[in-house]
Amino acid sequence: MDSAPLIDPFARPISYLRVSVTDRCDFRCTYCMAEHMQFLPKKELLSLEELDRLCSAFIGLGVKKLRITGGEPLVRRDIMTFFRSVSRHLDSGQLEELTLTSNGSQLARFAPELAAIGIRRINVSLDTLDPAKFAAITRWGRLDQVLEGLKAAKAAGLQVKINTVALKGFNEDELFDLVRWCGEEGFDLTFIEVMPMGEMGEEERLDQYWPLSQLRARLAERFTLVDLAHRTGGPARYVSVGGTGQKIGFITPLSHNFCESCNRVRITCTGELYMCLGQEDRADLRAPLRASAQDADLVQAIREAISRKPKGHDFDYSRQKVEGQMPRHMSHTGG
Repeated sequence: MDSAPLIDPFARPISYLRVSVTDRCDFRCTYCMAEHMQFLPKKELLSLEELDRLCSAFIGLGVKKLRITGGEPLVRRDIMTFFRSVSRHLDSGQLEELTLTSNGSQLARFAPELAAIGIRRINVSLDTLDPAKFAAITRWGRLDQVLEGLKAAKAAGLQVKINTVALKGFNEDELFDLVRWCGEEGFDLTFIEVMPMGEMGEEERLDQYWPLSQLRARLAERFTLVDLAHRTGGPARYVSVGGTGQKIGFITPLSHNFCESCNRVRITCTGELYMCLGQEDRADLRAPLRASAQDADLVQAIREAISRKPKGHDFDYSRQKVEGQMPRHMSHTGG
């Protein structure tokens, strides 16, 4: 079977795959999903075995980094069976990194086993350290449960990166508290601009949007920030905080997009391949996956999809208008 690496039309190698294993979550974060979500019927979801086969096909085509997302990936029943199985690619050396993005709610239960199978670092989404604000933004979440999960992750030896969505009027006043807390805990910290995804009003999106250029300028009032060449395979650009050695990342899909170096694609829990988070074009991989036990048609479908990967997204908040908004919720694509 043809195993030549995946290269998109703009000569970008595709080495990073993000896979959603469920659309379900035990939180309802306001920028990610509706409070009363209509979840998919089980028959539409890829089985854990199908997810393994799909990931393995991409790894055979040169993917070196695999990130598991959701929803909340750790709420899927028997998910550790999948992690244990796909970790064989770490043992073989074909896969350089297996990791996940979590809301932290289930880490107290799963962190030791995640570390034992070869996961070295995880991303945890956390937008505030205030219990009342946390309950408001997640609708259903409890901050103490997440903090216990983070404690368990540290104890298991996992490197933790906190992902914080920058939300104007919500966590602006916690900027330095978040930086200090992450420094004390030994966590890296990455700020993310809120993206126009999901059916929210234009006014609400504009009210939330806090450009990271402004956030960084605020940080620079107190700290010396030194640009780093450090990369983790994703879109973040990093700085070191002078005097502390702390690392802070910035993911800026709006104020300064990172499309020119995009090396990733995303698969939903139903087997849809999105070549760009900010575009609607997608490819159905579930059909060829289920049509044959052989991978030839699946690989052909993957290659055809990558041949359509666009140069970039169309997100734009300029001129006080939201452009390029995606009607699907963030939880559908897996972030």
